Amino acid sequence: MLGDALSLSLGYNATLVTLGATLLGAAAGMAGTFLYLRKNALISDAISHATLPGLGIAFLIAVAFGWDGRQLAILLGGSALSAALGLYFVNWLTRETRLTQDTAIGCILSVSFAFGVVLFTIIQVLPAGRKAGLESFLLGSTAGMLYSDALLILVLSIITALVLVVFLRPIKLVTFDASYSETLGISVRRVDFIILTLTLAVTVLGMKIVGLILIVALLIIPAVSARFWSEKTDIILITSTAFGALSGYIGSAISAVSAGLPTGPIIVLCAFGFFLISFLFAPKRGVLAVALKHYQFQKTVHLTQGLLSLALRQSIYEPKTRRLLQRFGYIRADGVVTEVGKSLAAKTLLNEKRWSYWQETLRESDQFDGQVVFSLMDIETKLTQDQILLIDQGLAARKGKKL
Repeated sequence: MLGDALSLSLGYNATLVTLGATLLGAAAGMAGTFLYLRKNALISDAISHATLPGLGIAFLIAVAFGWDGRQLAILLGGSALSAALGLYFVNWLTRETRLTQDTAIGCILSVSFAFGVVLFTIIQVLPAGRKAGLESFLLGSTAGMLYSDALLILVLSIITALVLVVFLRPIKLVTFDASYSETLGISVRRVDFIILTLTLAVTVLGMKIVGLILIVALLIIPAVSARFWSEKTDIILITSTAFGALSGYIGSAISAVSAGLPTGPIIVLCAFGFFLISFLFAPKRGVLAVALKHYQFQKTVHLTQGLLSLALRQSIYEPKTRRLLQRFGYIRADGVVTEVGKSLAAKTLLNEKRWSYWQETLRESDQFDGQVVFSLMDIETKLTQDQILLIDQGLAARKGKKL
């Protein structure tokens, strides 16, 4: 059954939901990347909660004029206006008062949500509100998704992608160096406005599928997951988009074949699955990679100290150091040094002397350009042959003076 859902052969409605969720995930991954890199992740929470009053007001106005208050375009329009107003007040409070941004976000978030809950309670009392199903926007609902809904999601996703492509360079510059961007004539406030507008659009867009509470997770988790895999902005953006799209695709497919499981939470759990994989298995920043790097460093320390002890004819009392030296064939089981061990021990001692000489006399030299060399590494991997020759000449001259 899951294979049918993933191959989009489970039926028209399931296919529509899967495609819509995939597009939403991709848009959230794109918008959330720069929201996360700009360290504005928390503001997405204020935007999402600020949509709730607009949702209720839009429904009440539509019913008052005799329209169908359940039309998605009307509800999303009201949510967008309400979220924009909430975002404006967050920025105004941060700019015009002594409140920090997180405090302003907390105020707007709580007040908006409380106001929205009151409106929803009033709507439930009305005859037209009993069957409105507005509570589905809290945690998302895809059962009633129409072709027009999916088309609206497609259009907004394409707009999000186009805006990011057009403004990618200034957004990247502002994200990593706002002060330098201003010297180039790039308006930081305008770039932040673009990022927050895209966030607002994705938040409003995602209420139908994920819900206004969980859309924050879909905006942030893919971006955080992508950050584990690369330092480059373009790769982070592409990876975040892929994680978001796959989360929507797989989550909606699982929900389609599992009766009673809500789509939004399943999508968020899939996003968390990608985060967990990234957290554990990313090649450079993952937990396993860091643990392996630490293990390799510890092994290098023990080997280096052991080889120095061999070169200086000192006894080795550390059991782990002895085991490593024996495993690599530098000493025999009875503790006698092998020929390979003697050769490497002499080289390690020479590198230690080179390192000490560089620390004492040449560290500030322009010839070395402030490079950092560790005695635990082979100097040949950090310095050129000319630099090593200069150190050796200095060591030879020092030795001659002592003689």
